[in-house]
Amino acid sequence: MGIDWIEVTGWLAAAFTFSAYSMKTMLPLRVVAVFANLSFISYSYAEWILPTLALHLALLPLNLTRLIQILRMRGKMRQVRRDGADLDWLRPLLKAVEMPDEAYVFHKGDPPDRIYLIDQGEIELVELGKVLGAGELFGEIAFFTEQKVRTLSARCKGPCRILTMNEDDFLKLYYQDPSFGYTMVKLVASRLYEGIEQRPDAYRTAARETTSPE
Repeated sequence: MGIDWIEVTGWLAAAFTFSAYSMKTMLPLRVVAVFANLSFISYSYAEWILPTLALHLALLPLNLTRLIQILRMRGKMRQVRRDGADLDWLRPLLKAVEMPDEAYVFHKGDPPDRIYLIDQGEIELVELGKVLGAGELFGEIAFFTEQKVRTLSARCKGPCRILTMNEDDFLKLYYQDPSFGYTMVKLVASRLYEGIEQRPDAYRTAARETTSPE
């Protein structure tokens, strides 16, 4: 009795689908999902199971598109790790906001809802007296604090054009791409180290205020 390759293809499709559901990160999930789609297309075409065939013909381009997006993002992240502070790749994911001179982007103690990339102008971290320029990211530290509040105030020095990303998109990017997560942790660590070196009193004050009861 010969091997029924059609049935084998069906079981293979089921195995790929089960594996896709068990994946913890998006890249292997999409790769396995593509193989599941191809296996189901072969099986359902051979057996002429039209609903299954239509479903996976529709899912295949979707999974391929998402896979290409993930691979492109990972490529950009590898470049970020090589180039250090170059975050220009984030620009297509951000919204532009124009702000006047002396306007506050956020105040110390505010809840964090966005991260920011300076497109034009300068931003002063008020409590530190530090000035950030075009191409620098800020506002990320508060997302990693237990209290989830801004540890410093940020104010425009002159008119500014700032690119923003909301909390949901930031967290999705952080959790879905390990390279981006690594870059953020590295940035937060360097900012905290620099801030504590330059103005330890500002960080001690922030810690007391955010942990004290109302």
